[in-house]
Amino acid sequence: MAPSWSEVEVGTELPAQEFALTRANLVQYAGASGDFNIIHWNERVAKSVGLPNVIAHGMLTMATAGRVVTDWVGDPGLVVSYGVRFSRPVVVEDDDTGATLAVTGVVEAKNDDGTVTVVLTATVGGEDVLTGARAVVRLPQA
Repeated sequence: MAPSWSEVEVGTELPAQEFALTRANLVQYAGASGDFNIIHWNERVAKSVGLPNVIAHGMLTMATAGRVVTDWVGDPGLVVSYGVRFSRPVVVEDDDTGATLAVTGVVEAKNDDGTVTVVLTATVGGEDVLTGARAVVRLPQA
């Protein structure tokens, strides 16, 4: 159940989460999205265009990070807006581990319209992979 607008304060931290992104996840996402760009599954081609290895789809990374917000509120329909900038690709090695996306969130603002603004930090190996990640969420009134 979503927290109410009145019980949330600026500085409220959302539960941090870690998500594994493996090559299998990339195949699943490609099938679901129709994005079969070769840099997401062929290591030789990814390296030939200057990437260190196969990389996760940007929208998969964005959506996965957004789960911190939707898990916190319990209803994705409460998210009014969500946007990010991609600062670094998520390299997914061909092993059983892949990449670990670590995501934290904090309430940055309580808005007069009954929404809150949440800022997310998403990292892989301690390096930011998203910048300017913000979600506006309409919380229930108490």
